[in-house]
Amino acid sequence: MANELNRDTYLSKHVGDFAGTCVINGLTYEKVDDLRYGTNPHQCAAYYRPVGQSCVIGDMQILKNGKSGLSQTNLEDISYALNIVKFFDIPACAVMKHVNPSGAAVRCGGESLKAVYLKARDADARAAFGSVIAFNTEVDAETAKEIMSTFCECVVAPAYADGVLDIFNDGETYKLNKHIRVIRCGDPRKLPRYVGDDIAGRNTMTVLADGSVVLAQPLMTRLHSVADLVPAEAENKRCGVQKSAHRATPDQLEDLLFAWYVNLSVRSNGVVITRHGQTLSVGTGEQDRVGAIEQAVAKFSQKYQGVETLQGAVMASDGFFPFADGVEVAAKAGITAILAPSGSLRDADVIARANELGVALYYAPERIFSHH
Repeated sequence: MANELNRDTYLSKHVGDFAGTCVINGLTYEKVDDLRYGTNPHQCAAYYRPVGQSCVIGDMQILKNGKSGLSQTNLEDISYALNIVKFFDIPACAVMKHVNPSGAAVRCGGESLKAVYLKARDADARAAFGSVIAFNTEVDAETAKEIMSTFCECVVAPAYADGVLDIFNDGETYKLNKHIRVIRCGDPRKLPRYVGDDIAGRNTMTVLADGSVVLAQPLMTRLHSVADLVPAEAENKRCGVQKSAHRATPDQLEDLLFAWYVNLSVRSNGVVITRHGQTLSVGTGEQDRVGAIEQAVAKFSQKYQGVETLQGAVMASDGFFPFADGVEVAAKAGITAILAPSGSLRDADVIARANELGVALYYAPERIFSHH
């Protein structure tokens, strides 16, 4: 109790440290609100938006607040979740935890939005506890009831059907989740997605330990559709010219593109394993490529042992394979198609080994490291 009082006293003392407006990269920003805290409870934080611009996140409406307001981590999770679902014209859902997706999903066939949400949540149901959930479409009543059945921090979507807010406000029926925060955002598909989109005022900013600042263009992709997925081809002195001898099925190509879009919001080194419009496992934050794959495979085995296998799944890697060991680990687990950038001196060796293992290997036109 004493520590809590000390924290509250500290926050109330320092909350005024954040001015009402500030200028960054030539743009004027206005304060939206002081936050509950920053990344941790003893860190003050405030939330700003650029003046005079329409903002998908900056203009969002809090339809239901929890026991207290938003934290910096809540906002970061909202941003990265919307950064995933923005790519899809079909219903999509991303479940974020600690600024990494615990699961994501898109509609396949005639699936309901509830089914899409369940695919995203149950991709890693344990990690989804206390998560932030984002949609790119209107949330209906059946989906809302399912959301309220387990604990989560926030749900964000561009619209909510009639009566849905009554469900989110029903703290008597859904006691576990009575403090859920419900937020209406703008259309996520208005966010920049592809290289060449308008990024005015959207440079990312990293503040270094001494206060120095790095400004950078936001991470976007050149992959617009499955037509942009190119079978791997490379040449070196050891192997000569090597071309991928295997092809993914049409459904696998869609899953490869889905995995790539999710991987844009995964901390590097990152890999995303998917099947039928659902992430099966996400390997993230490893210092080596094969370690990220091993982590993802092990995570799937630990959490879903005896339920199903990775046979026929596909995988996207945010960086190239320096050796063939990453492809070997993936193939051993049952993965049969992989999307990754080229760039290794051993690209031809990796393609040759993928051919031996029966893996369809595709090249992306860029690396997508994210060091958030």
